[in-house]
Amino acid sequence: MIENRPLATFLAHLTLIIGVLTVAFPVYITFVASTQTATQIVQNVPMSLLPGDNFINSYRFALFGGVTEYGTPVPAALPMLTVSLISALIIAIGKICISLLSAFAVVYFRFPGRSLVFWMIFVTLMLPVEVRILPTYQVVSDLGMLNSYAGLTIPLIASATATFLFRQFFLTVPDELVEAARIDGAGPMRFFKDVLLPLSTTSIAALFVIQFIYGWNQYLWPLLMTTDEAMYPVVMGIKRMISGGDAATEWNAVMATAMLAMIPPALVVILMQRWFVKGLVDTEK
Repeated sequence: MIENRPLATFLAHLTLIIGVLTVAFPVYITFVASTQTATQIVQNVPMSLLPGDNFINSYRFALFGGVTEYGTPVPAALPMLTVSLISALIIAIGKICISLLSAFAVVYFRFPGRSLVFWMIFVTLMLPVEVRILPTYQVVSDLGMLNSYAGLTIPLIASATATFLFRQFFLTVPDELVEAARIDGAGPMRFFKDVLLPLSTTSIAALFVIQFIYGWNQYLWPLLMTTDEAMYPVVMGIKRMISGGDAATEWNAVMATAMLAMIPPALVVILMQRWFVKGLVDTEK
C-alpha cells in the first residue's frame, strides 16, 4: 500500500519548482537581453526583465553578422552553428558505431587476451582528451588535419564509457538467441544487424543524446584545433564575440547567439526524451 503524505509531496514539488526556476531564470534573462539593443542593456541598470522590441534585428544580426555602429565586426552565427552541428553528429554517430562493434567483438568473439583488451579499453576512462591533449594535437598536426572536420571529431570519437555500457547490455542477451541465430545459419554480422541492433535501440538513443550534447559543447579541443574562422564552432564563436579592451561588445548579438546555440541540443533532448529515459531506466531487454 502506498502511503499518502501530502507534506512530503508538497515539499518534493516545491523543490522541483525551485530547481526549474533556478535553471530557467538565466535562460530567460539571456532571451530578454537578446530582444534589446546593446545600448539598452548597458545603460539600463538593472536591466529590464521584460522583452524589448529589437528581437528581429538582434537575431538577424546574430545569424548573418555585420559591423556595429562603432565599427566592430560581429561574426555570423549560422556558419558556426553548422560546424557545431556537423561535428556533434559525427562525434555522436561515430562513438556509437565504434562502441557497438567493439563491445560486440569483446562479448561474442573468443580470442586470446580478450579480457585484457577490454580492460585496456576501460582504462582509457582515466585518460580523457584533456590529459593527452598535447600528444594528440601533435599527431593531428602531423597528419595535416588542423582546421578540418576530421581533426575536430576523430580524436573524440572513441568512447570507453559507451563500449562498457553496450558490453554490459550484450551480456544480458539470452544465449538462446545466439543459438537460434546459429541454427538459422546467421553469421556474426547478420546476428549483430538483425538481433542485437534492434534490441539496442533505446540504449543507442540514450547514448546519442548524451554524446551529441558532449560534441556540441566542445570548447578546449576546437580552440587548439582551429585557426581558420570558417571552422569555429558556436561555443568558440560566443567567446570571440565578447570584445576585450576598449571595443564595445554587442551584448544583444552575443545573447541571441547563445539562445540559438541552445536550440539544437534542446530539440534533441525534447524529441528523443522518451527513448532517452527508456534507455537509461529500462532493464527489461
